Amino acid sequence: MGEETAFSVTDQVEINPLYMFRWEEAQDAYVLLYPEGIVKLNETAGEILHHCSQSSSVGDLIKKMKTHYAASDPATAEKVEDGVYKFLEVSHAKGWIRRKT
Repeated sequence: MGEETAFSVTDQVEINPLYMFRWEEAQDAYVLLYPEGIVKLNETAGEILHHCSQSSSVGDLIKKMKTHYAASDPATAEKVEDGVYKFLEVSHAKGWIRRKT
């Protein structure tokens, strides 16, 4: 059937080359550009994709996001981790990211 979409901490993801990821000053946000349009990302989505573009593993990405958003609160850290996994799943389903091979 289709490609497995569950990510593990050792997976590495990258932005699909059909999209251009960049900071757009006029939008005051990170965006994904593609031939048919533009996706303006919220702050958290932009941060996650920014780290995806830096060749981080999913585990490294989660650590960075926990440091940025959860500091020392274990309850928030768990929510951050769950949120990162959910965002990666949705981004993968939309074709924004793919696993590195």
